[in-house]
Amino acid sequence: MKKLVMFLAVLALAMPIIAMAEEKATEATTAPKEFVVYSDKGARINHYIPSGWMGDYGDIKMNDQAADNPHSGATSIQFVYNAKKSQNQGWAGVYWQNPANNWGNKKGGFDLSGMNKLTFWARGAKGGEVIQKVMIGGIKGTYPDTSVVEMGPIELTDAWKEYTVNLSGKDLSYINGGFGWTTTADLNPDGATFYIDDIKFESDPALKPEGKKQEAVPFYVYSDRSSAKNHFIPSGWMGDYGDIKYDGSSKEDPYLGDTCIKIAYNGQKAQSAGWAGIFWQNPANNWGTIDGGFDLSKATKLSFWARGAKGGERVEEFKVGGIMGEFSDSDSAVIGPVMLEKEWKQYSIDLKGKDMSYIIGGFCWSANVDNNPEGATFYLDEIKYE
Repeated sequence: MKKLVMFLAVLALAMPIIAMAEEKATEATTAPKEFVVYSDKGARINHYIPSGWMGDYGDIKMNDQAADNPHSGATSIQFVYNAKKSQNQGWAGVYWQNPANNWGNKKGGFDLSGMNKLTFWARGAKGGEVIQKVMIGGIKGTYPDTSVVEMGPIELTDAWKEYTVNLSGKDLSYINGGFGWTTTADLNPDGATFYIDDIKFESDPALKPEGKKQEAVPFYVYSDRSSAKNHFIPSGWMGDYGDIKYDGSSKEDPYLGDTCIKIAYNGQKAQSAGWAGIFWQNPANNWGTIDGGFDLSKATKLSFWARGAKGGERVEEFKVGGIMGEFSDSDSAVIGPVMLEKEWKQYSIDLKGKDMSYIIGGFCWSANVDNNPEGATFYLDEIKYE
């Protein structure tokens, strides 16, 4: 009898431990395989809100219950972007956030550890619409996202197509910005209507971290205003940035194609620097704080065409790379000063012997008021790595 009592006592003590082990085993076998951003209008499994409207937000109309040919379910999300530059930004986009309108000023988001990719379906109303980039994470503030991953540009077709963003090896322990997209008036001068559906994080055991691939050449910085081949963004305005007017879709005698870039520098020292310039960056506004850029090891030169409005305009330097920070460019190269002629002329920056394995600063120019006392207007076209 005593042995039976002892056995029952030991069993009673062991039961909580056994139950706990069984519970953990059940959790391990039932770990979620996906985490939904958007499935259908009003779906309980939706976890983020498309509340973070950016740039020319007045240019965007959203219908989150579009019943016109959804990829699955009853609805998809329709975006209409009119490219009218309502807020004078030249670009627009939307972030899905948790909670709504959370730009890192409040605690929210989700721990998505265990997920290693995001998939979504998209189509254009006509085909040819261009999304500049999609992004996961990247929201800063008091409660910043633990990672930022971007992909693009994406040229849409008129049929539904699935897109995948590889998140392997990324820290997803706190993600408030679950998904986002941006596009520009340059890429869509006549606007764009497109649809997005079935946005979700997934766990794929077979997926491996993506290394930075060597890009094929030619690799364009700027080809034409609406070209999906453009890979860097003229976002890094420097010095007297208020003295610069930028037009990426000028039709004033382009060298090739429909458009060229027009730069008007007035030399009025708006920020009292006495000089100004623009860096083309990837991603936009990346001063070495984001892991972006491209491996351009196959390139031996960067070539571009340039001309002055009158001739005699002096650009102090044209440059590749040289951005420093946590994620610095792997090298830099420069030419200058350059006295521009009135007619188009091709220039090149020699990259032989340079380490081009990591470039976020794809192209740059700078000019100063001392050598352009009346300002300078000049044009650029066909900027590419070869």
